[in-house]
Amino acid sequence: MPFATGVKTLTVSALAMLLATPALAQTNLEKLSGFKQTGVTEFEFIEQGGDNAAAIRETLKRITLPEGFKIELYAIVPDARHMAVGPQGIVTFVGTRKTDVWSVTDRNKDRVADEVKRFAPSIEFAIPNGPCFSKDGFLYIAEQNRVLVYPAAEFFYESPDVAAFNVVPGGKLIPVEEESYNHTARVCRIGPDDKLYISLGQPFNVFPEEKMDLYNQTGIGGIIRMNRDGTGREVYTYGVRNSVGMDFNPANGELWFTDNQVDGMGDDIPPGELNRQTAAGQHFGFPWYGGGDTRTNEYVGSEPPMDNVMPAVNMVAHAADLGMIFYTGRMFPQKYRGGIFSAQHGSWNRTTPVGARVMFTSVNEDGSVGESIPFAEGWIDQNGEYLGRPVDVAQLRDGSILVSDDLAGALYRISYGN
Repeated sequence: MPFATGVKTLTVSALAMLLATPALAQTNLEKLSGFKQTGVTEFEFIEQGGDNAAAIRETLKRITLPEGFKIELYAIVPDARHMAVGPQGIVTFVGTRKTDVWSVTDRNKDRVADEVKRFAPSIEFAIPNGPCFSKDGFLYIAEQNRVLVYPAAEFFYESPDVAAFNVVPGGKLIPVEEESYNHTARVCRIGPDDKLYISLGQPFNVFPEEKMDLYNQTGIGGIIRMNRDGTGREVYTYGVRNSVGMDFNPANGELWFTDNQVDGMGDDIPPGELNRQTAAGQHFGFPWYGGGDTRTNEYVGSEPPMDNVMPAVNMVAHAADLGMIFYTGRMFPQKYRGGIFSAQHGSWNRTTPVGARVMFTSVNEDGSVGESIPFAEGWIDQNGEYLGRPVDVAQLRDGSILVSDDLAGALYRISYGN
């Protein structure tokens, strides 16, 4: 007997298949956790040449860089967001805001990817934006409401079945009733304390006061940390609107993170933020501050926390500062070593577009910041049209850097010298 559902009619067998889909996905995860085969045998591969690659290379001719640097197409990667480079330098994993994670391999080491294919095709992902690696080779992927770990993913990604285990089971990263389409792009890092850090954007432009206690308890609108097996969860950072980029200063272990600020206040306020955290439990001002020292209209009559930490750097308003890294390589000149490369994606909330570039911020020996300047730019043309939108920055073992672009669907490699 068919069941009428709006404009569609489902047979009993089709309805059974539809209802069984989530259970099937869970069964596959259970099989992988038990080192069992799932029966999935096919990969999706992404074509690396053709007209699309030619068009992206044409755009890259517009990009300006400091003298001695060059930018080249590294890989075609649909919807490319945050990246995690394997510790052995074999493969780079790339998350998306959709349902795919991509593995990117340069097999002949000519610094151009030879192969891009879907990672772990037997697993159903939900906004797997944030991959990160531990130094000992464990890949973590932070999704909308789950965190999985893949031991030795760098060596076993060639198979459709990859050992996978829950760190935070589905529905346990945030309360299910707080799931949203907005600000759900998680990022993660393994800290110098060998703990897992995960950013949890809150879903509102400015959240209502009745959400305050729940969000403070769960870490929504902040950054949480936990042991790598998921135990010992705690809120590490408070007062964050939507951070989609963080890294630890290798010189002293301090956490730095970007934050995207309040929309609807005009083209030139509030500023974007690059923040420096020097101790656990610090508060960075949101929702009382919309960015920098700009107060939000919603909380203008309420006193902010007394010990609120102001940004280390105020970035241009509505440039949408996302992924960032501390540069530890040796390829680039000395002045770049120990500094921060960060991606500006560009926001919808500005009449004249800004961003769509990679910034460099020098960091002094005492941890304070120096100058913050554009490093790679040109993805906005003379008509104000985005030709690309950088999302994240990652470092390859040779000291060059990768930049992801979710508009063009690509990774770029920036190198110095020959």
